[in-house]
Amino acid sequence: MTQDDGTPQSGGPRAAEPLVSNGKFRETEVLIVGGGMVGLTLGIALASAGLRSTIVDRADPARLTTAPHDGRSSAIARGSQQALAALGIWHRMADGAQPIMDIRVSDGQVGRNAAPFFLHYAQDDLDAGTAGPLGYIVENRVTREALYARAAQLRDLTLLAPAAIAALDRNPGAVEAELDDGTRLKAQVVVAAEGRMSKLRQAAGIKITTWDYPQCGIVATIHHDRPHNGVAYEHFLPAGPFAMLPMTDTADGQHRSSLVWTERRDLVPAMMKLSDKDFTTELTRRFGTSLGTLREVGGRWSYPLSLLHAERIVDRRLALVGDAAHGIHPISGQGLNLGLRDVAALAETLVDARRLGLDLGGGEVLAGYARWRRFDNMALIAVTDGLNRLFSNDVAPLRMVRDLGLAAVNQMPPLKRFFMRHAMGLVGDLPRLVKGEAL
Repeated sequence: MTQDDGTPQSGGPRAAEPLVSNGKFRETEVLIVGGGMVGLTLGIALASAGLRSTIVDRADPARLTTAPHDGRSSAIARGSQQALAALGIWHRMADGAQPIMDIRVSDGQVGRNAAPFFLHYAQDDLDAGTAGPLGYIVENRVTREALYARAAQLRDLTLLAPAAIAALDRNPGAVEAELDDGTRLKAQVVVAAEGRMSKLRQAAGIKITTWDYPQCGIVATIHHDRPHNGVAYEHFLPAGPFAMLPMTDTADGQHRSSLVWTERRDLVPAMMKLSDKDFTTELTRRFGTSLGTLREVGGRWSYPLSLLHAERIVDRRLALVGDAAHGIHPISGQGLNLGLRDVAALAETLVDARRLGLDLGGGEVLAGYARWRRFDNMALIAVTDGLNRLFSNDVAPLRMVRDLGLAAVNQMPPLKRFFMRHAMGLVGDLPRLVKGEAL
């Protein structure tokens, strides 16, 4: 049987049964703690391949899907889009996804302070095999709605929310958990998908390397007079990267972009207190008027920026995915994509193990997942951290070197195509989902 989009269905639509405090027992194959975008996608991937999976999440889905726009959008790389399409999710979010047709990178502010060198990624630079958008910008709210809708269709996926883990034991033979209402769960493996402050990671004694950047990110939705034509802009300023990312127009035709502004941490409280007029003035001073008059809508949000790297991403009957395993600087917009590649690799590892009759939580199975993800995770952490350090300053010799580097890449089509494919998530040992193939 298939869904209306042609993807396999493992059962008719059903909602999770309400939690009751009667010592209810549930047996599942995979227990996922954390029902954010990464955790939900993993549950959908496993259930679509017939693995009984249970997601436990503290957040109430009703609140998340009815909450007003919180200013947050995510870049969805081509590889991630192909994975979401293979799982029957993408068609539910496609109308709210703005294709990125060009990426224009420059060093310094507009006007007299602008550097004469730049880097321009255009879809026309791609070879025939990868022609198309470089990626997409999608509001997180739209992505969550699509994930919840797809999850509700899968008989092998149970979402318990709002709920929390009260106790968890990873013994040699199984994972046993108790929820805060007394419900008991038994699984072969547990996956930590509950973010940077992962309690499962902490309980396992997995050490982390962390670094607090002297920066905060400011996010907001910006309306502008002129269409963006699918162009993403990134200016490297002394305080950090400043990006304007194209979004879909509103229902009444208003042009929108997502602002991701990295600023010195000590200056951000004052920036957040600026009036709309003064904030727009500062915004225009950094970005210019290429999109016409800029107007902030819907408020602004800020959050501190930091790096996080877990020394290992597996332990006895435990695997880490997403921000529980790694947190990177938003300089390249790759945070969610890195987590979705974790999902694709872990899902393929577990599905293949199930087909071979192996213990899903066995040491060799999980070690295979860890080996697969080691290089990609380490490489992207190093690249994003290095780029931020290289460009977040105004030292003249460094500025000359990086500007010449941008110009050199821009004039070398083969090298530029490689970097474009890397940003699209199409380089390396790709899981089947990332290639758009079914599990």
